[in-house]
Formats: sequence, C-alpha cells, structure tokens
Amino acid sequence: MGMDAKTAILEQKTALGIEFGSTRIKAVLIGADNAPIASGDHEWENRYDNGVWTYTLEDIWTGLQDAYTKMAADVKEKYDITLTRVGAIGFSAMMHGYMAFDKAGNLLVPFRTWRNNITEEASEKLTDLFGFHIPQRWTIAHLYQAILNGEPHVADIDYVTTLAGYIQWKMTGERVVGVGEASGIFPIDSETNTYFADMIAKFDEAVADKAYSWKALDVLPHVLTAGDNAGVLTKEGAALLDMSGNLDAFKEVSPGLSTLTRYGRYPPQTCSASIDWPALDAQ
Repeated sequence: MGMDAKTAILEQKTALGIEFGSTRIKAVLIGADNAPIASGDHEWENRYDNGVWTYTLEDIWTGLQDAYTKMAADVKEKYDITLTRVGAIGFSAMMHGYMAFDKAGNLLVPFRTWRNNITEEASEKLTDLFGFHIPQRWTIAHLYQAILNGEPHVADIDYVTTLAGYIQWKMTGERVVGVGEASGIFPIDSETNTYFADMIAKFDEAVADKAYSWKALDVLPHVLTAGDNAGVLTKEGAALLDMSGNLDAFKEVSPGLSTLTRYGRYPPQTCSASIDWPALDAQ
C-alpha cells in the first residue's frame, strides 16, 4: 500500500512545484506517489506600461506568497499539519523575457516578458551573426536590443536572467537555471549542455566597441542539468516565500534538479532548477 498524504508530509516525502503562468501562479504539493495532495493559486495579469508588457516585482512577490499561503492553508485544513518542510522544491515560469540587475541587486528596467515584440532588429542581427534563429522573445535578443538602442542601464548590468532564474536566485542565492530554461536565454550546445561557446565569443566581439565591464558569461545564469547542485533554500529565501515564518531554511547543500527528476523519485518537470532538503539524501 502506498504512503498516505499525511505521512508523506510529516516524513518530507513530498515535492512542491511552483509555476508562474501568464495569468495564474500555482503552488502544488505532491506526495510520494506523485499525486497532488494540496494546492494554492493566485490570479494575476501583465500590464502594458510605457510600451512594455510587464509584471512589477510587487506583483511577483505578492503573487508567489499568496499562492504558497493558500497551499499551506490547504495542508492545514486537510491534514491538520503546519507545513514547515517539504522534500524538494521546483520553480518554473513563463520562459524568455528580460530581467536585468545591477551589482546591488536592483532591477534596472521593468521586467520585459515573453509577450513583447520589441526586439526585431536584434533578432535579425543575431540570427545572421550566429547562423541560428533567435526569436524576439529570447533573453539575448532583449539584451542585444537594449545595446542597439543605446539604453544606459546596460553599462550597469551585473546579472541578466528570466523570471524563473530570478526566483531561483532570490530563493537560494545561486545564479543558475536548468538547461531547458537556458534554451530560451541563449542557444544551447547539446554536446556540452551549455551555451554555444562560439556564439558567446561572437556576441562578445559584436559588442566589444561598447567597452562594457562585463562579457556575456559574466552576466548570464550558469546552466545546470539533472542532478547538478542547484542550491539550497536560504533563510532569506524562506522568508520571501512563506510570510508566516513557518517554513524552515535548508541546512546544507543537496544535489538539485534542473528540468528532469530527482533520483527518479518524481516525474519529469520543466523548471528553472530545483532545490532539496537533506532529509531525503540519507535514503
């Protein structure tokens, strides 16, 4: 007989998936049999602001916190358990788009979502440069368009990522994404499971005359594959996720996930990367 949901929660044989869709943020807790045992959601909508489809940082965090709070309340109502830990967490979000940050972690321009079609020039030029089709929605197209536009914020960039990469960074402090997410940032070499090295070199050469203090690999997220260490939930990350303060931070690094499975325990997921509690590692 399979493990019941209450036991799975108490023994941390669970996984929490959080997805940022275009109109809804969903938090779903699954048990040892991969079946949902609790959930919460939050409806949201992008806004058209100064010619850009965007969500504000407040939209992102209040939405995430609301979805998590509703999921934790569902656990309490169904099983009379205050949720303090789960077995693993994975984040996914609408791919592509552009979030640029300075060294202090400040968002330099409003989040430019996948919905924007404002990078046609960059898309065409990068496609010619790489010999590889670069859609307008890709992160590198947004970055290059900002360079072509002469946008002053580009000189101050320390990190460029997607929404999923941003959440992963704030939860763990790690500037990483799974290879699936990365494939909407910059072309991926299937032999190395990271960005095409020759295309990175071509991009750096194309913008060398700008004399920026950074090169592409300095500001793009590191690419992970299944089984790589994707970080741990920090105290600061736990506080951002759970406003009640009940959720514990992870105490040590465990092998993480990116886009696939953890030890074959859970079904394939499309996610930026996942982070685990060490409790499962002793098994």
